[in-house]
Amino acid sequence: MAISPIDLQTLFTQVDKVGKQEAASREGAALLHSVQQARIQQQLDERIRSVNEAQNMGEGAESIQDKNGGKPEHGGAGRRREEEKKTAEREEEEVIKDPALGKNIDVSL
Repeated sequence: MAISPIDLQTLFTQVDKVGKQEAASREGAALLHSVQQARIQQQLDERIRSVNEAQNMGEGAESIQDKNGGKPEHGGAGRRREEEKKTAEREEEEVIKDPALGKNIDVSL
């Protein structure tokens, strides 16, 4: 089947439209890729700036036991704990409480 001159004439007028459509589809794919990259970067920045919730730390110091099975000795750990409690109570009595304490945050770098 031969191509007639009128067919060639019609095809040549449509070549620029086809070229524009192909370029738009290629640019669309690149644009979609750049939008996805920007979204991923934004999520990463938000994750970096946000305050993360603390993970479960277990029972902390309460879970630590002495080598002798967790039973305090008559003169050692039991007395130290009592002394620590007393010193903590003394410190609490001496501390002046400020009602504005902890309300202001300085975020300057």
